[in-house]
Amino acid sequence: MTPALSGAITEVPALLSLAGVRKSFGAVQALRGVDFALHAGEVHALLGENGAGKSTLIKLITGAHRADAGRIVVGGHEEPRLDPRRAKALGIAAVYQQPSLFRDLSVAENLALGSERPGLLRWIDWPRRRRMATEVLDRIGADIDPGRVAGSLSMAEQQLVEIARALLTGARILILDEPTAALPSHDATRLLDLVRGLRSTGIGIIYISHRLDEVAAIADRATVLRDGTSVGTLPMQGLSSDAIIRLMVGRPVAELHPKRQVTIGAAVLECRGLGCTASGVAAIDLTVRSGEIVGLAGLVGAGRSELARVLFGLTPADAGTILLDGRPLAIDRPDRAIAAGIAYLPEDRRRHGVIPAMTVSENTAMAVLRRHLVRFGFLRRAAESSLAEDAVKRFAVRTAGIDAPVETLSGGNQQKVAFARWLATRPRVVILDEPTQGVDVGAKSEIHQIIGDLVAEGVAVILISSDLPEVLGLSDRVAVLRQGRIADILERAEATPERVLSLALGRAA
Repeated sequence: MTPALSGAITEVPALLSLAGVRKSFGAVQALRGVDFALHAGEVHALLGENGAGKSTLIKLITGAHRADAGRIVVGGHEEPRLDPRRAKALGIAAVYQQPSLFRDLSVAENLALGSERPGLLRWIDWPRRRRMATEVLDRIGADIDPGRVAGSLSMAEQQLVEIARALLTGARILILDEPTAALPSHDATRLLDLVRGLRSTGIGIIYISHRLDEVAAIADRATVLRDGTSVGTLPMQGLSSDAIIRLMVGRPVAELHPKRQVTIGAAVLECRGLGCTASGVAAIDLTVRSGEIVGLAGLVGAGRSELARVLFGLTPADAGTILLDGRPLAIDRPDRAIAAGIAYLPEDRRRHGVIPAMTVSENTAMAVLRRHLVRFGFLRRAAESSLAEDAVKRFAVRTAGIDAPVETLSGGNQQKVAFARWLATRPRVVILDEPTQGVDVGAKSEIHQIIGDLVAEGVAVILISSDLPEVLGLSDRVAVLRQGRIADILERAEATPERVLSLALGRAA
């Protein structure tokens, strides 16, 4: 066990402190005596693998859960019965990875919902509401019209409105949970600048992110959780990413992303002149062989996810040919792709990869329900349970049981359930769109292991990832897309970051 370390900020009374906090859900111990402190004008990173206890700790701080043991002190006063209303009154606010704005209301209305007091027969002062919205948006440097409908905002703009709403409620403690996970680099940079500005006003910020370079750039201290315990609180200055990762996962960085060498066989999937006007992809010539990982690289909007959707029949091709094992295949619907042996893990796992309210067992069985688990119109419950138990064991899914709702699992474990669902179909081709987005380094390593197992079994894999080192580290070949077309296909040895970026930008010969 790594001994807990302390950062340098000790002389100023904390805005928030937790001592010996414990929380269990049935037999699962989510937190095992965690200590944490946040000071005014500090950005304190909270790091750890998915399932390490970060989300549970945040829910205790915001009052969504109540601790089983330990002390929570806010502003020098112990809060034994913290609930969401009390947390808000104390100036605690959280902004999550997925914004919670009302999409059909305006920006000004969304901001007012967090700060105005409701009452019967109360007139709405619309000019004041708009003025208030304009002032707080200007304060954080957000050039957003308060009259815009929230559903029309980009992800970056929604994040800014969420932060503005927190400030309107008088937040002194601001929790940012993966605020840049879905943002392009320029928007992420802008948000980090905003965080620095908020810190200078004396707000204490708890910052959760799997992007360690980002954490190094913004945080004053970091607390690392592992298996529900705090294994270190350290000043960020001079702290290397390797040291953080070792604390998070308990093993060296070099062991996290090994490339498995397997024998590559014959062509499984071929695209010849493939195009889809609606998706903006055209003239795609691509071959993926048994046991091979072909990475799709390119800038945002280059056509990587669009090509995946064409191959799975979500937006059917209107030009060219798809061949499976040398035979032409008409894929105009997802069910035909599945029947042909093609599986697709989409980018947004919570909307399209799993059904959060359904159990681990139900999610795992979904793709093979009709073909293998229903007999004479009745579900074979024993067969469904056996399938789920095998999947939990094979993919090391951390769950209270196969009957637990998937929404109770961490992001990495939800992704494993999505893998299990599709691999139950015994696919010939697996298309992975951002398979490790938003998961920690430990879960990422486990997902890479699953991908390695797939190719070792002879499955052909198409890998889409915005993490270029991931694409280059796992792929046997890399196809670089630009404006819906393949600019070039690079062998592993020649697929350098410089070469890929040059092709993606259209600067290569």
